[in-house]
Amino acid sequence: MLRVPFRASNSARRSRLALRLLLLVVVGLAVGCGGTTVTRTAVEEEIDLSGLWNDVDSQQVSEEMISDSLSRVWIEDWRDRTGKRPTVIVGAVRNKSSEHINTRTFTKDLERAFVNSGRVRVVADSGEREGLREERLDQLRNATIETAKSMGKEIGADFMLIGGINTIIDAADNKQVRFYQVELELIALETNEKVWIGQHKLKKLVKNPKYRL
Repeated sequence: MLRVPFRASNSARRSRLALRLLLLVVVGLAVGCGGTTVTRTAVEEEIDLSGLWNDVDSQQVSEEMISDSLSRVWIEDWRDRTGKRPTVIVGAVRNKSSEHINTRTFTKDLERAFVNSGRVRVVADSGEREGLREERLDQLRNATIETAKSMGKEIGADFMLIGGINTIIDAADNKQVRFYQVELELIALETNEKVWIGQHKLKKLVKNPKYRL
């Protein structure tokens, strides 16, 4: 019997080719979605993945603003009047921006910069004081007389640092400009006098890739 060789139509060949391409894409995605990869880096290395406020911004802004604060005349004026270093308490730094910002981390960066300067004294904030007072009360009940710390010897702050973080976002296509403005004020607790006002501006250009099917 004479056999006629079978030849697939053009549409059938195209269908098989499309199927093979689809399988290659699926396999590639499966390989790309493998296990999580973690790479340890140096803490001081600057890494910015999303363009949002991060640890690098917090440290940079706090150090630069405190450096500016410590270079102003309010410290010398206080030393001339009292002969002592001024005592500062870091109050609330409010997040007025359009994104989530851990302001607690930022205020701790401010405290660290103040303490490390050696030019001012820093006391615990209101939340920390409650825990410290409870500990002193517990010591008075349970610790020895020689080691128990007495009440009523806290150091009162001379100045309070307060402020806020604001953002302005301008976006078009796959580009975004994120503008941050941080404002801090140092206020004398006894008189409400503002002895220093600081402002720091930070701008980021964020480019996101366009994904097309």
